[in-house]
Order: sequence, then structure tokens, then C-alpha cells
Amino acid sequence: MTPARLLRYGVAIAIVILLLVLALRPEPVLVDTAIVDVGEVRESFEAEGRTRVRDRYVLTAPILAQARRIVFAPGDAVYVAQPLVMLDPVAAPALDARSRAEAEARIAAANARLSSATALSEAASGMALQAASEYRRLQPLAERDLVSRDQLERADTERRRAEREAASARFQQATAEHELAAARAVLAHGGRAEAALEINAPINGVVLRRLFESGRTVQPGEALLEIGDPEALEIEVDVLSADAVRLREGMAVELGRWGGNEELSGRVRRIEPSAFTKVSALGVEEQRVLIFVDIVSPREAFARLGDAFRVNARFVLSKAQDVPRVPQSALFRNGDELAVFRVQDGRARIAPVELGLRGGLLAELREGLASGDVVIVHPDRDLVDGDRVRLR
Repeated sequence: MTPARLLRYGVAIAIVILLLVLALRPEPVLVDTAIVDVGEVRESFEAEGRTRVRDRYVLTAPILAQARRIVFAPGDAVYVAQPLVMLDPVAAPALDARSRAEAEARIAAANARLSSATALSEAASGMALQAASEYRRLQPLAERDLVSRDQLERADTERRRAEREAASARFQQATAEHELAAARAVLAHGGRAEAALEINAPINGVVLRRLFESGRTVQPGEALLEIGDPEALEIEVDVLSADAVRLREGMAVELGRWGGNEELSGRVRRIEPSAFTKVSALGVEEQRVLIFVDIVSPREAFARLGDAFRVNARFVLSKAQDVPRVPQSALFRNGDELAVFRVQDGRARIAPVELGLRGGLLAELREGLASGDVVIVHPDRDLVDGDRVRLR
């Protein structure tokens, strides 16, 4: 056999072997990837809540009477001292000695509540003036970078909170004045109405509920109307007790899925000290705690939000800014440590990682990867170190 023929046979055999190798070579695994970047990582949890008018008042009948038809409907605006319900006289027994003593005791108690409410209103108004003065003092300093923007924002939040507290205290004072007038009406009429009695609005606000519409006989203490100030909205959220212990008053809350285009900002105002039992949709008994959140966004941002509207609250427990971060879906356990598959030269390489804060879909990356590295998300169980991969 000539050398030329041997060369041709050798080349043919090499080509056949190469084709066999290529044919038997495993196909690259299709994978989804993400890039390690720098940004914010937050630890948070979400819960469903609802809005609530913080200060509300239920108008009640002070005496036995015939109530006229109530013309005010939910949503109607009312103002202080505006007549809302007219009560006509009905035959009723005069007050006996015990009933008169009870009426006098109610007047004394109403007087005490009014004195307390007046003192609280004056104190709250003073705190609101002080908070407003502090905010005005910090504004020019922040413009010259002498104080931080965070300090100015905290002062603004405190100013808004103090204004709401002062408004609430004024509401309580007006309510106490109305209760005192109602208690005096019982004693003045001797348990019966000799002339039509007006039930007036104790505050400026709107009608939240109308307990009945057509005229009817009402008993002492029966509810007639519920009114409140829609400007003073708060959020009521019930969370698992295990989550409640991680919350603190003043923590930031992000309010979403309420119907507006942008999220609202809030702050935890109060955490109830006791829990209650609630049965979940799956029939599991859960211990839950009520959390009350103040809305700190400008009122114009949520002008259409009303009482008992649904809101989703996201409680921000902690956050880290400008840190390398990796999707949590890329993590898996490799022995006693966490690792990811890093894509390098078209192959999957196991890279152990050390993490910091973990929240939502991201985790803070402390060691193991660098910004810009490509990692595999949702890695297949059969994927091993060194496998060839191709982007899906």
C-alpha cells in the first residue's frame, strides 16, 4: 500500500472518529441566568390591611323620643353645631330620685372628661407648634448641607404626626363637649322631651354611617349617625405574632395596591400589646396582632382613599444600600455551605458564597462573586460542575 493511500485512509478514519465524538457529545444544558449587580437589599414582609378613620363619633339619642327622618347620607359633609337629627317629644315618666342621681353623675363624669380632653388638646397643640418650629429651623440648614436630609425628613414626619395628634385631641375635646351637652339635656328634660330636641354635629367631618333613615322611636343611648374626619386616616393591619415582635414604633411602611399609581409612605404608630386568635382560609388557628400605621405621604396623594379601603402594607425591617446582590433563586446548598453556579467559558462552575442580608428575591453578597458575574437561576438538580451550558 502506497504512502498516499495510507494517508487517505488515515484522514478518513480521523474524520469518522471526529464525527462519532461530535455525535456522542452531550448537548449543552439550557439554563436561565442573571447578572450580579449592585443595589439595595431589604428584609421585609407584607400583610393586608384596611384604612380607618382614626377619630369617629357615634351620635346617640340622649332621651326617649321620636326621631324624624334622617336626611344626611354617608359621605355628606357636616360642620360643628349643624343640626343633624330632630327628636320630637313622646310620653315618658319623669325622673325618679335614682334616675336623677344617675343623670347628675353622668354630668359630673362628662365634665371630668371635658377637662381632661381640654388639657390634652392644649398640650397637643403646643407640641404641634414646637414640631413645626423645629422643621422650619432645619429647612434652611438642610439647604446649606449643615444637617442631613434624613434629619429634615424625620422632622417633617414628626411635624405631620404632631399635627394629626393635635387634630385628634381637638376632636376628643369636641366629643366631650357634646357628651356634656347630651347629659345636661337628660336632666333638663326630666327624662322626656317637652319640645323638639336637636342633635348637633360635635365636629367638622363627614357622615360615615347612617344607622336608620325613616322616622322611628328611639331609646336612650340608641345610635343615630356615625361621623368622622376623613382627613385623619390610618391603616389597621393584623400580622402574625411572630412578625409583630420584629416591629418597632416608627418603622417605615410602604403602602401599595390601594388603587393609586404610586406607593404611599407610612410609619408604625402603635403595636397592640395583646394578640387575638384568627382562623386562616386553610382552617389554621393563628395568633395575630393589630398594628396601626400613620400615612405620612401628602393628603393629595391619596385624596380618593376612604374609610375601610383595602391596602397592602410592606414592613421594612432592615435594608442595605449599594451592596453586591445575587438572586436567591440562584442559591443552593453544597454540603455545609451555600453556593451558586457561575457561568464561565460556557460551563457551569460551582462558586461558594457568603451572604449578608436576605430579603425578597435578593441576597446581599459578601464573598464569592464580583459585580458583573453571570449566575444560573433555578439550576437543575442534575447540573454538575463543569457541564456545558447554553442560555435559554
